[in-house]
Amino acid sequence: MLDITVVVVAAMLCIALVLNLWRLIIGPHVVDRVLALDTMYINSIALILIYGIYNKTPLYFEAALLIAMLGFVSSVAFGKYLLRGDIIE
Repeated sequence: MLDITVVVVAAMLCIALVLNLWRLIIGPHVVDRVLALDTMYINSIALILIYGIYNKTPLYFEAALLIAMLGFVSSVAFGKYLLRGDIIE
């Protein structure tokens, strides 16, 4: 039963990633594109965690943690760039 649930959740996350990619490409404003990219980070982390649960190995949890840290840093950098125009002062 857990295997079926993991496959269904993975399919839903893949659909969410495709919809985020659509927003990233079509987004009318830069803020919409940054938000879509941030949501893609979150969905990819969830997909990696689901894959780790499916394979019953803790290695993927560490990879998801690294991607989460990179996603946070990139979101902060995008926000600072949009507010001030430069990243490093």
